[in-house]
Amino acid sequence: MYWALLIIGILATAVFLCLRVRKGGIAALYAKAVASLCFIATAIAATYANRRFLDFGSWMTFGLICGLLGDVWLDLKWIYLQDKDSYLYSGFIFFLLGHICFVVAICNASPYTPLAIILAVAAALVIAVVALLLEKPLKMHYGKFKWIVFLYSFMLSLTMTGAIVSAVLTGFAPMWVVMSVGGLLFLLSDLVLSGMYFGEGKNTKGNIILNHSLYYAAQFIMAATVLFAE
Repeated sequence: MYWALLIIGILATAVFLCLRVRKGGIAALYAKAVASLCFIATAIAATYANRRFLDFGSWMTFGLICGLLGDVWLDLKWIYLQDKDSYLYSGFIFFLLGHICFVVAICNASPYTPLAIILAVAAALVIAVVALLLEKPLKMHYGKFKWIVFLYSFMLSLTMTGAIVSAVLTGFAPMWVVMSVGGLLFLLSDLVLSGMYFGEGKNTKGNIILNHSLYYAAQFIMAATVLFAE
């Protein structure tokens, strides 16, 4: 069931990308929602297949559901331009909640130590600060979104650093290696998205394809983490 849903999800993502690049609008929004439903479905299938880790799988699924809701808000930003700031805030908030769910999943399943927590949090904080410091060098303008960019960057990075630290603590157990890859792809996706939202002349078809390719790869890999839990 997991592999069947994954194949359907990949196909749905390809259809969404075609619609998004060619004409956008409501049709692309619906297609994006379907593609996002697919990564949620793969997480549910993975949780069913690995029911011993129901708690971990549930938190990961909650995080992916928040991702779907964030997807919808962010795409509405391009459709209802008069309310684009409100939709952008909503998208940030739901993706932030999603990463909080991922971090809770990590905390519940990882054999963390006080030092490991400090290292993961410190590394995430450094990445978030660097994201703000690179605003001018990368010719971006966060404006009133600066505080939410910082907060989101921190939680996004904490998902990745928490997974990496957990991988080290467990001798690179497959579940944490997979989650680390997913977290890295998520970070790279949002780096491209930041340029598209806050930079000039970067909302190109090439960046749209790159951003969404990285993003959906990240979400499907995050869902797959549940399969490797042990």
